[in-house]
Amino acid sequence: MSDNVSRSNPASGDVSGWAVGFTVFAAIMMIMVGVWQALAGLVAIFENEFYVQTRSYLYEFDATTWGWIHLVLGLIVAFAGWGLLSGQTWARIVGITLAALSATANFLFIPYYPFWSMLIIAVNIFVIWALTAHGRQFKELKQAQAEYEMRR
Repeated sequence: MSDNVSRSNPASGDVSGWAVGFTVFAAIMMIMVGVWQALAGLVAIFENEFYVQTRSYLYEFDATTWGWIHLVLGLIVAFAGWGLLSGQTWARIVGITLAALSATANFLFIPYYPFWSMLIIAVNIFVIWALTAHGRQFKELKQAQAEYEMRR
């Protein structure tokens, strides 16, 4: 009843291939979302009329303000994604926090660009799930690889 697919078993220290795959995918998505969000911020900063402002919206900011929010948040999210790919524990914690912050910022940005905001919110929710459910296993794999390289 044995197969070649590795499964996660905390007692034996095995690391699931699926868990590592989800975490790597989440890290790559964080980098991509960060870059996309930074580009959306640059568009709002340089082309102020690109986003249509709505009337009577509680969180109504100037498009330039939203641009700076998205630019800074996007760059930080991309940086945390890069740290996550390198197996840093701080990047996992920061990644979860920033994904939640990014989802909140995009929720507030829905009236300006609805489809884009909903897409980024969905990706952020996946990133939060992947990092909370499988992030520790990715770190264990990175540590095992480092130990293997030292023995070699």
